[in-house]
Amino acid sequence: MWGVIETNAKKSKLTGTQIQRWVRAYYRCRMRWCPNSVLHLLRCVRSRTCTRRGKSRLPLWIRETWAYMSVLVQSLYFNSLTDSDVVFDSIFEPVFWTVDYVTRWFGTVFVFLVVTLTSSIVVIAYLVLLPLILNTYSPPWIAWHVCYGHWNLIMIAFHYYKATKTPPGYPPTQKNDSPFVAVCKKCIMPKPARTHHCGICNSCILKMDHHCPWLNNCVGYFNHRYFFSFCLFMTLGCVYCSISGRNLFLDAYNALERFKHLDMDKPGVPVTGMGPLIGLLPPGQTNYQTPAPPYTFKDKMIHKSIIYMWVLTSTVGVALGALTLWHAVLISRGETSIERHINSKETKRMAKRGKVYRNPYNYGKLNNWKVFFGVEKRSHWVTRVLLPSGHTPHGDGLTWEVFPAKKDLIPV
Repeated sequence: MWGVIETNAKKSKLTGTQIQRWVRAYYRCRMRWCPNSVLHLLRCVRSRTCTRRGKSRLPLWIRETWAYMSVLVQSLYFNSLTDSDVVFDSIFEPVFWTVDYVTRWFGTVFVFLVVTLTSSIVVIAYLVLLPLILNTYSPPWIAWHVCYGHWNLIMIAFHYYKATKTPPGYPPTQKNDSPFVAVCKKCIMPKPARTHHCGICNSCILKMDHHCPWLNNCVGYFNHRYFFSFCLFMTLGCVYCSISGRNLFLDAYNALERFKHLDMDKPGVPVTGMGPLIGLLPPGQTNYQTPAPPYTFKDKMIHKSIIYMWVLTSTVGVALGALTLWHAVLISRGETSIERHINSKETKRMAKRGKVYRNPYNYGKLNNWKVFFGVEKRSHWVTRVLLPSGHTPHGDGLTWEVFPAKKDLIPV
């Protein structure tokens, strides 16, 4: 054994001290690993088992999924601070991830549906309703319908485009002196006041209200006004089409019912017996033909288009009108959809202590609307609310003035 060591030492050009250390390490290892033959045999079997186990390892994605589920289970009993909310979030984390992924993927589909359905109503209005209006209404009513319809259409298209294309606002990623109230546990970045994390956009949003799949965008500080204006003018447009087209809808429905009964009549009745002899039919004809129907395919499609328009606008008007009314209430209170839940919990928590919770961002109903629309003088109610306007909101979205006493933030 010593000869082998010397040979290897000469090849490796080792000194005598290094050779002695090598020998001591060899015998120490031999004494440690081979105290007896049984233990040595068990270790050999274990090493072979580990080698075989390494060869038959599971795919990486299965091991990663298993490790992730193990972390979720261990998080349920990690420490004494775990409560029902933490348990609920841990258990339903895969469900939340699936919903976020599907919503992110279907955002483009929802935008396509909005554009397609709105365009179909516009096409029907130009091809069907406008000729009827020009032929039946008086000049003042024609002017009213033409002016209001085009103004409403411009407001809908402008605000929807701005709501989808305008970024909602993100907190700064670089270090600065802006105050913050918390640190996002997902972004690991400071969060200013009224900022929340969106799991679908995977980022923090300034003054986040919600993520709207119909916009494929978050509703935040810089596009909240565009979102509400789009909902408001779309509701007004649907109500306008529903009310003005009610009589046309009834006429079209009754006409289709008449067409249906006419289609049920038989086109011809065989004539036999004495019929040909008394001259009921021309020579060589054995069936009595009914006249052509008093309607064309174009008439049928026009009536169906009117029914489609009235049903769609009435349904959307009711659903979107309820949503618009709810957001109007939130704006009057100076809060967003997320802050509504937070303020409700804080109100209950303070009530248990015998105290009253007040929203620090509620400046009064009128002033809340002025801050929301960016109204700084009286003419802005027309130029910035009733007409398309791309002005930025009041402030920077990072800092907010807190007014315990309600007073005008923007005097008008």
